[in-house]
Amino acid sequence: MPSYIALLRALNLMGTRGLPMAELVTICEDLGFQSVRTWIASGNVVLQSRKSESAVKSTLEAALSKRMGRPVGVLVRTAPEIAAVLAANPFPANHNSKVMAIFLDAPPAAGALVNLKNQTKEELRLGLREIYVYYPDGQGQSRLGIPAAAAGTARNMNTIAKLAQMAAEL
Repeated sequence: MPSYIALLRALNLMGTRGLPMAELVTICEDLGFQSVRTWIASGNVVLQSRKSESAVKSTLEAALSKRMGRPVGVLVRTAPEIAAVLAANPFPANHNSKVMAIFLDAPPAAGALVNLKNQTKEELRLGLREIYVYYPDGQGQSRLGIPAAAAGTARNMNTIAKLAQMAAEL
């Protein structure tokens, strides 16, 4: 059965208005997903399903939007795709916590890096359905704006490595 990684976008998973991780697991299991596991409270779910990638995405988005009362974006990758994102890291010599992959639903346009805002020392590269960013001073210190990534969600290479490992273990 295929393994998938679902990356939730802009969802508070803690606090009084958020979604506890245990409830996220229950939602996924109630949708029929199997071997559901989460990783840190930032919207990372590893699961198995016979459904297609697009069906996993739409099913999970609908259930989360219903639960949260607003649209919740979900980006989905297969286990081989998440491993490929990790392997394709164009900044392997840099600290993994400072290298992000911004996951997108579709391949970024060739000009996706043209209209950047407030770029200083950050370095960027296009991936298949990702934009890689190296933040030499850390993402929290950056004011970089990437209009082409507005509908995406970012994870650092440490998180991606853990998700790839978890998916491979299913």
